[in-house]
Amino acid sequence: MSAPTQLRPYQERALHETRSALARGARRVALYLPTGGGKTVSAEAMIRGAVAKGKRVLFLANRKQLVAQASAHLTRAGIAHGILQGENTRHLHAPVLVGSIDTVRARNYIFDDVALLIVDEAHAVAGSKKYRDLLFRYNRVPVIGLSATPFAPGLGKHYDELRGPLFEELVIGATIRELIDLGNLVDCDVFAPADPDLSGVRTQRGIGGELDYSETQLAEAVDKPQLIGDIVQHWFKLARGKQTVVFATSIAHSQHIVTEFVRAGIAAAHIDYHFDDDERAAVLDRFARGETMILANVGLLAEGWDCPATECMILARPTKSLIRYIQMVGRVLRPHPGKERAVLLDHSGTVLRLGFATDELPLELDDGKANASTRKKEERKPSEPKACPSCKFVRPAGVHACPSCGFAPQRLNDVEIADGELVKIDRKVKKPATPDRKQHVYSQLLHICRKKGHKPGWTANQYKKMFGVWPRGLRDVTATPTPEIEGWLKSQRIAYLKSREKAQEGRANV
Repeated sequence: MSAPTQLRPYQERALHETRSALARGARRVALYLPTGGGKTVSAEAMIRGAVAKGKRVLFLANRKQLVAQASAHLTRAGIAHGILQGENTRHLHAPVLVGSIDTVRARNYIFDDVALLIVDEAHAVAGSKKYRDLLFRYNRVPVIGLSATPFAPGLGKHYDELRGPLFEELVIGATIRELIDLGNLVDCDVFAPADPDLSGVRTQRGIGGELDYSETQLAEAVDKPQLIGDIVQHWFKLARGKQTVVFATSIAHSQHIVTEFVRAGIAAAHIDYHFDDDERAAVLDRFARGETMILANVGLLAEGWDCPATECMILARPTKSLIRYIQMVGRVLRPHPGKERAVLLDHSGTVLRLGFATDELPLELDDGKANASTRKKEERKPSEPKACPSCKFVRPAGVHACPSCGFAPQRLNDVEIADGELVKIDRKVKKPATPDRKQHVYSQLLHICRKKGHKPGWTANQYKKMFGVWPRGLRDVTATPTPEIEGWLKSQRIAYLKSREKAQEGRANV
């Protein structure tokens, strides 16, 4: 083996904490490092340590390109290894195997001598029966799961077959914000020119077991000429000349976006799973060389693809999945000479739903209990970012003047008004009026009423505005208000102030 790749201090710390967790008796440890944080380099160090002790290592991934990527890294590092992936399978007696979980499952390979199992993109384990069955079979083998999004539902769920959680401990190597401060990642400016109407799009289980939009209905909602034209128009305005990756809702949507860019005179290309290895490599190579300015896809490039020169991402695929969102944005955060900041053009409303990708994440293993994932995501972002009414730059909550164009909406009490027209962005979340929800809303209103010293009838009046009926049979208990309720109350205040303004204008004109 050649000399090991030099580790950064936070990687050394992460490896020390991972080994300490295993030494304490944990069998399955999840290691979090953001995209660009060096998961493969960390895996190399773990593999070297195990091989030096005469142990055999199995490195598993869930996608063909991730297997190829890990193999290429180990080859550069001078680590002899075998491949266990479809027709590429070879050298199965090597001390290190890099394999595909699909091939392992299809061929029912048995690894009695494996002493360490490393799982790449480990957030996929909770939603994969293939992975779970493998961990059940080798429940006494130490497992290290690598992930930039370790908050998938059920990643810390208890299983009788394991006599404990799927992953028992989470080691946090570094956060996105820490890596930005260190210069290992770049920060991101976000513009939200559009927020498509998704009221008719249902949700279903998606990546990592998270609820996400139905892809078929989603494509119908956003693959429209006026929306695609808006994408091209804003790219010229905000990101012209920047290498750009586009995430679309479907292959047809991606192709339509490319067509419009080409029509506008911009070199653009589409790529999808139907491309063979040579075709895919050729498209990616032309983009890496700068011959192609726009590269559009659906989800192929969300994991296992790195092109640091990419400065801009167009998010044309709305998502509710924090995992999918973080993985996509991670494609443009890697540093590159001359690249000071990345640009995200969000035509999906995702930033306004899920917050900034560089915000603090819910770094805690989800135990699989009902609503746990939703609760963590709500805790992640206590208040919503807003799009500047003038330039659509997304400013953090609480920032009044736009950092991009300097526009400062006129303040009326605590409500912002731009050019005489109210601009408000909220999540438009519609929840069923179940008894539990009614009680929860009533408790939140009661808390606000008492804290702000409103008259006793205020709570009942606000409740009636929301549900259309007076509160009956509800318990007199308080609850901490959620951003949803605070936003709804603010919208009521806005409506009142606007109606008062109009009334005053009417009286002035009499």
